[in-house]
Amino acid sequence: MFTEDWDKLTPDQRYEERMKAWFATEAGIPFVSDEVRDAWRERVQMLRDVIELRKPKRVPVLPMGGFFAAQYSGLTARELYYDYPKAQDAYLKVNADFDFDGAFSTFAGVFPGEMYDILDLKLVSWPGHGTGDDAPFQYNEKEWMKDDEYDLLLRDPSDYWQRVYLPRIFGALEPWSMLAPFTDIWEPPINVPTFFPFSLPPMQQMLEKLVKAGEAAGRWIMGPGAVDGQVAAAYGRPGFFGGAAKAPYDILGDTLRGTRGIMLDKFRRPEKVLEACERLVPLAIDQGRRGCDFTKVPIVFMPLHKGADGFLSDADFHKFYWPTLKAVIKGLIDEGLVVWLFAEGGYDTRLQAIAESDIPRGRTVWLFDATDMKEVKRHLGGFQCFAGNVPGGLLIAGTPADVDDYVKRLIADVAGDGGYLLAPGVVTDEAKPECVRAMIEAGKRYGAQI
Repeated sequence: MFTEDWDKLTPDQRYEERMKAWFATEAGIPFVSDEVRDAWRERVQMLRDVIELRKPKRVPVLPMGGFFAAQYSGLTARELYYDYPKAQDAYLKVNADFDFDGAFSTFAGVFPGEMYDILDLKLVSWPGHGTGDDAPFQYNEKEWMKDDEYDLLLRDPSDYWQRVYLPRIFGALEPWSMLAPFTDIWEPPINVPTFFPFSLPPMQQMLEKLVKAGEAAGRWIMGPGAVDGQVAAAYGRPGFFGGAAKAPYDILGDTLRGTRGIMLDKFRRPEKVLEACERLVPLAIDQGRRGCDFTKVPIVFMPLHKGADGFLSDADFHKFYWPTLKAVIKGLIDEGLVVWLFAEGGYDTRLQAIAESDIPRGRTVWLFDATDMKEVKRHLGGFQCFAGNVPGGLLIAGTPADVDDYVKRLIADVAGDGGYLLAPGVVTDEAKPECVRAMIEAGKRYGAQI
């Protein structure tokens, strides 16, 4: 941890230590000039100011990653996944040409196709592997966790992931299901049979593929994955996500049971759904914390999928979704972290629950997509930082004048008291470059007048 007495610190003290560590990362960044270093410091301070609900020097303007880098650089989406030098250059070009206050990175939806080819990932289709060369990735909706496997998950999530779930979604990992639970190795001198599967050809082939996948991951990390560091050094723009986590209901409903499965389970086995969500809370907290411990950036990104208006009734939201999401948020805050929640879709009917919660003040950022921002201001102003919601449709089909007008009104409506970040409400895959530039320029112009 960051101090020897970490376990004795309060959440607020941990938060201060993490903020110090974030600012201290500048020592490891090879800034190209003192001016760039000063710009980095200023931007990190602006982010801290708005998170803590103070008026910043001006409203920060942040991106939301995605395939825009391919479109802007004349590449296909497939090239982002497979040609790492081209992908790296594409993201660097966006960062060179658009003056955001944070790095435009690969974080949202672009990953190493080579690695997942090796592993034979079945859960997702992506450009060059199941979707068109210019189509975004798509989840392959399926009950990857069977309806009779709740007890296996509840008994030992780690064992379930290793011996049941991962062999099901990665073709290359099917041999892993031959292994006995590692908890069988309770007395090594007499547990020889536990290791026997490693002698079998399918298991050895699997291990060889894992090595190759690791090498492919390394090439990605040293290429497109290194963009954030390069952007910080060249332009003074910080990466602003240090780790990631998910709402327990989304973990269960997105890629385990699937949308149809979880909807049926709410009626057929509601107690199992609730128990599974509770079981996943500490796993989500731990994942988010570990990422931020490594990067020293104290902000955990959480995309919210199935809690939006229309996905759940208000009663089901309060029963199945919100309690364990709130538990994860509070658990991460207890670790001294800031939680950045991407509220995809509309959250108009959820604002009251957020506003009435016992989440500590000034420790979350809520990025809204299709939610009424005046209502967001009314419910969250002075309580939690919020961000958004320049519409994706406006950036795709509008004009720079339209964007300028929208941003001007948005900032006038919600930014006056501080605690607000300007950002697209969605990942900006197909936006017009001139509209993205208009958003940035308008945000900085009007955001300096609050």
